[in-house]
Amino acid sequence: MSGAARYENVFANRMTLQSFKGRTGGAKKGYELLKKKSDALKARFRALLKQIKQAKEEIAVMMPEAFIALASAYYTAGGDFGEGLSHEVKKASIRVHAATDNVAGVILPIFRLDKVDGDSFESFGLSGGGKQVEKSRTLFGELLQRMVKLASLQTSFHALNEALKVTNRRVNALEYVVIPKMDGTISYILKELDEMEREEFFRLKKVVKVNQAKQAAQYQLQLQEEAEEKAKREGKSTDAVAKANPVDDFFAFEPLPQPTEAAPAAAAQSDDIFDFFQSAKHDEDVVI
Repeated sequence: MSGAARYENVFANRMTLQSFKGRTGGAKKGYELLKKKSDALKARFRALLKQIKQAKEEIAVMMPEAFIALASAYYTAGGDFGEGLSHEVKKASIRVHAATDNVAGVILPIFRLDKVDGDSFESFGLSGGGKQVEKSRTLFGELLQRMVKLASLQTSFHALNEALKVTNRRVNALEYVVIPKMDGTISYILKELDEMEREEFFRLKKVVKVNQAKQAAQYQLQLQEEAEEKAKREGKSTDAVAKANPVDDFFAFEPLPQPTEAAPAAAAQSDDIFDFFQSAKHDEDVVI
């Protein structure tokens, strides 16, 4: 999976995230079901292998006995008696029917052997070798049952093997490709959404800061306009109002006046005025 993409190229939004979460849940549920199906098919596969091995061992034991009995029948009956049997027997007493079996949703073909009423050849071999012919017939009948059973098992085995391969491919695809890719896509969408949220938060902070600056400027302008209107009502000039801006000069302090050369004379003049008013309090003739 090194060369494949770790996530799908999708547009990162909440709707896509919910869609991929639903798809991932469905994929995981499907993986669990396919895994259970694969386990059931593997169990049936091992059982079929065991049955096939047992059927082959039984056939390997019965086939020599059947052919030895056939050779003995040829010897005792005197030559080839197959042509005589073909004239007497026109209808088979054994029929093979096809059926199906369902294993975890997989249809397996099954062959069944049924005995029906057919032509008998009880009178055959009265002149000699009848017992050996009957023994050969019985052994070959049992051998035929084992061979039909083996054919049914091998046919089911091949069908089950193909279904198991397909199921295992789907399980591996879901486990190693589909689900990891969906998980990677979900992680990618979450990262993109987090980045978008951080960008949105930073943008909101900038917007709030700009709005606060605009509000402060509007408030300052409003105070200046109120001051100008007040100055117009009181008769002051606009320049004096702009100079005495209450917002700009809120934390400003006026410096103390520095002493000048005329300060001693002004102080002496204020002392003379003070003495004059003090003497006027004692003199009734002085009118201020």
